[in-house]
Amino acid sequence: MKTESTPTTRRAFIQKAATITALGFALPQLAFAARRKPARSSAPNTRIHLGLIGCGGMGRANLDICAREPDVVVTAACDVFDARLEATVETYKPTCKGYVDFREMLQQPDLDAVIIATPPHWHCLLAIAACEAGKDIYLQKPMTLHLGESLAVRNAVQRHDIICQVGTQVHATENYRRVVEYIRSGNLGSIGAVRTFNVMNQTPAGIGFAKENPLPPGMDWDLWCGPAPLIPYNRSLARSAYEHGSWMAYSGGWTPGMAPHIIDLPVWALELGYPLVTSSSGGRFIVKDDGDAYDHHEVLWQYPHCTMTWMSSLTNSYGFDLQGDPKPRRRLGVYFHGANGTMYANYDSFKIVPEGDAMNGMQPPPASLPPSPGHEREWLNCIKSRQQPSASVFYHTRVDVPIVLSLLSLKLGRSIRFDPATEKIVGDSEAAKLAVPKYRRPWKFPTKYLA
Repeated sequence: MKTESTPTTRRAFIQKAATITALGFALPQLAFAARRKPARSSAPNTRIHLGLIGCGGMGRANLDICAREPDVVVTAACDVFDARLEATVETYKPTCKGYVDFREMLQQPDLDAVIIATPPHWHCLLAIAACEAGKDIYLQKPMTLHLGESLAVRNAVQRHDIICQVGTQVHATENYRRVVEYIRSGNLGSIGAVRTFNVMNQTPAGIGFAKENPLPPGMDWDLWCGPAPLIPYNRSLARSAYEHGSWMAYSGGWTPGMAPHIIDLPVWALELGYPLVTSSSGGRFIVKDDGDAYDHHEVLWQYPHCTMTWMSSLTNSYGFDLQGDPKPRRRLGVYFHGANGTMYANYDSFKIVPEGDAMNGMQPPPASLPPSPGHEREWLNCIKSRQQPSASVFYHTRVDVPIVLSLLSLKLGRSIRFDPATEKIVGDSEAAKLAVPKYRRPWKFPTKYLA
């Protein structure tokens, strides 16, 4: 593996990293605050120098899509697991250099933009570090796990003039566009309630128990855990995003994993702001495995003119009208309940159920939303134009904030009131304090971006 322009062993890299730290470069609290690069040229022949932080399945998929474009060259990859890192570097040699520590990678002058596809507990610190280094960002969902993180990432993107797309790739589909057009046409009448869900059946064993957990060679587990609690290595936890969803500290459970795709549709179609009240309940009732996250999560969000619910189940996969065949599998969907009728939709299709004859004579609205060039391609175009993409952090906080407030409500066992104007929790000092996470030392939450 190449970590620089010359071959370097892992031991040599660690020794070099220690020297860098001693020089004050790689401080965990991200105090290095790299100098902001000048705005990049938008000339047609300019190639975007792209890097990846987190070389798992989703990150590699995002990178591969971008790398097919003629105006992109992959110049960097970073992962704490040598096997994944080496495979990525090998795919994109000779232009791609490998790094174990993201802080060194972000200092490279031949890097314009990064895809961040690590486990979610790292998203906030990595996104802000990339902002401070002047790198544009494709940030995989969930955007964050805490209210303070969501606002800090958005503010850092704004402060450093960064282009940021959140990785909700379903936002780019034609079906979502048709649903948005239909809801906005008014054919369904006023929408008073929205119901969203993601269900599957992991019973009885969940992800199972990993009986033997030897740390693989070339895995920096301490850095993998980063700002989250340092627990003994678990091969199931480390395997993939699917398994991450069983641990609260590293994923927030399945709601942050799937709700960004699903509640994105009503937030977009109804142009929802932040919820005024978030009420959440649930727990780990049935599944028994190595994880600790809930197997059921129910949420009620109150908005000024409607309510929206969320249902997550790991023990039953019934999907209502979206059921299909009775074989257990993952199912998801959105129901819009209007005065004239109900629409139910998933990623690929939608159906209208009228209220009697209330919709007689109504015609489907014409297509009006322009097609997406692809979620990743849109981001690349925006890097050149310096215009924010459709799923920027400025839009996506309206998706992320309801989700992180639902986690906080679940933790405290009570409703959370939120003031959209001030972006603050109202009347609950404990909730307001817990909304800003405390990271494992020596990592520190960047409170300066909450100002």
